[in-house]
Amino acid sequence: MNLPTPAIVAERSAQRLPRLALLLFCAAYVLPGLFGRDPWRNADLSAFGFMASIAQGSAPWWQPAIAGIPAEGGPLPYWVGAAAIQALPFADAAFAARLPYALMLVLVLVLVWYSSFHLARTDAAQPVAFAFGGEAQAVDYARSLADGALLALIASLGLLQLGHETTPELLQLLAVSLYLYGLAAAPYRPSKSRWAILGALPILAASGAPAVALALSLIGAWLCRRSRYLEVRSLTLWLLASGCLAAMSAWEFNAWAWRIKGELDLDQLLRTLNLLAWFCWPVWPMALWTLWRWRAHWQGRHILLPLIAALIPLLTSILMGGSDRALLLSLPALAVLASFALPTLQRGIAAAMDWFSVFFFSAWTLLFWLHYISMHLGVPRTPMTNLRRLGLGEEFEPRFSALALVLAVLATAAWIALVRWRTARHQHALWKSLVLPAGGVALCWLLIMTLLLPPLDFIRSNGPLVERLRAHLPQNANCVAAPDQSLATLASLQFQGRWRVDAQHSLQNTRCSHALQSNSQEIPSGWSVVAAVSRPSDKSGGFLVLKRP
Repeated sequence: MNLPTPAIVAERSAQRLPRLALLLFCAAYVLPGLFGRDPWRNADLSAFGFMASIAQGSAPWWQPAIAGIPAEGGPLPYWVGAAAIQALPFADAAFAARLPYALMLVLVLVLVWYSSFHLARTDAAQPVAFAFGGEAQAVDYARSLADGALLALIASLGLLQLGHETTPELLQLLAVSLYLYGLAAAPYRPSKSRWAILGALPILAASGAPAVALALSLIGAWLCRRSRYLEVRSLTLWLLASGCLAAMSAWEFNAWAWRIKGELDLDQLLRTLNLLAWFCWPVWPMALWTLWRWRAHWQGRHILLPLIAALIPLLTSILMGGSDRALLLSLPALAVLASFALPTLQRGIAAAMDWFSVFFFSAWTLLFWLHYISMHLGVPRTPMTNLRRLGLGEEFEPRFSALALVLAVLATAAWIALVRWRTARHQHALWKSLVLPAGGVALCWLLIMTLLLPPLDFIRSNGPLVERLRAHLPQNANCVAAPDQSLATLASLQFQGRWRVDAQHSLQNTRCSHALQSNSQEIPSGWSVVAAVSRPSDKSGGFLVLKRP
C-alpha cells in the first residue's frame, strides 16, 4: 500500500529563492578569504607547500615533496594547485593555488542543488495531492527544496573553514558531491550520471580517500541494483567500473594508508559526538527530523541515497578517531537530507531556528565590529587588549582598508534587511527557515575576512615567524637544516622565506651552514646558538637558530 507522504505543500509555498539573492548568498560565502591572505597553519600551508614545490621545479610531479619529505595520499590535489600557479605566473602563488579550489567550492554548491532537485522530483518524494487542487507542482516543489539544500550547506559550520582552505579534502568533497549528483540524476540525466560516477570515485581515491571510494562504489551498486528505474539499474556496472578505476589509481599513486586509530572507547565516542554536534549544525537535527517524519518512506531513493552517502563518511570519521576532515564529506548528503525536513517543519520549530539565528549571529556581528573599532580607534580598549594577549603582541600594526570597511557595512546592512524581511510578516516559502542560518554564517565569514583579516592573518600564518627568522638566517646561506619540523614550518621556510631547506638529514649529517630546531631539543655538538625565535602567538615553545662555528 502506498502511504501518503508527510509533505503537505501548497502551491504558494513552492516558490523559488530569487536568483539574484541566491547568487549574492553564494558570492558572500565563496569570495571572502580568496584575496589578500597568506596560507594558514597547518594543513592549508603544507598543501600549498606541495603545490609550490611542483610549480617551482623543486619536486617532481609524480612525487610532491617539501624539503625532501614526500606527500601522503594521491598527488591529484597538488597537481591542480601547481597547474594554477604555473598558469598565473603574474599572480601571487598562494592566490593562484587558491583560485581553482574556490571554483571547486562553487561546484560543490551547484552539485548539491541539482542533487536535491532531482531527488525531489521522484514520485516517492512528492507532496500530498489536495482534493480540489492547489498543491505544489513537482518542478516548483523540487526547485524550492533544492534552494533549501543549498542554504543548508552554506549554513553548515563545519564547511566554513575547511571549505575555504587549499587542501585535498576540498577535492574529496567535490568528488563526493559529484557521486551524489550521479546517483540522484540517474532517472532523468542517464548520460551525465554515468560520466559523473565514472569520474567521481577515481578522483576521490587519487585525492587520498580510496577506502571511502570503494565503499561508495559497492553500496552505490547495491542501491542501483534494487531500484525500480531502468536507468538507475543500468548504472550498476558503471559504479563497479568506477570502483575498479579508483582502486587502480590508489595503487598507482600509493595512496593506500592505514588511518584507523585503535579501538573505539567511550571517550572517543563522546568526542566524536561533540564534534558532530557543532560541525554539522544545523543540518544534523534537520536530517534526524527528516528520518523521523519520512520513516514510512525510508526506502525511497530521496531518503535512502543521501542517508547512505552521509553514513559512510560519518563511520570513517569515527574509525579515524573523530576526524573533522573525514566528517566534512558527509555534509553534502546531510544538506540534501535536511532539505526534505522543510515541508514537514512545525511552525514552532521554524520560529525557534529563526530567533536563535537572529540573536546568535547578531551578537557575533556586534562583537566583530567592537573589535574592529577598538583596533583602529582604541575605544573601547578591552577588545584590542585581548587580541594582543591572544598573540598579536606589540609587533602588529592595524591596516585600514576602505574597501573592506565598505563591504562589511554593506553586509551588515543586508543582514538587518534580511532579519526584517524574515520577521516582519509570515513567509510561505519552504526555504524560509534556512535563510537566517545561511545568511548569518555568510555574514560572519565576510566580516572576519574583511574587518578582522589583518589580525587573524598575523596569528594564523607563519609570515611573522619568517620575518623574525630573517634577522638571524642569512638569505645567502647554502641551506637551512630543519629535521623533525612540521610540514607547515618547512613550507614557510622554503616558499615564504626563500631558503633552501634540508629536512631529510640529521644535524650531524647535513651539509647546511645553518639549522632550525625546536628549543626543547638538545643542541648537538658542532653547532652554536644564534638566537631563539618564536611565533608572536606562541605562549611557550619556539625555535633555536643554529650555526656551525
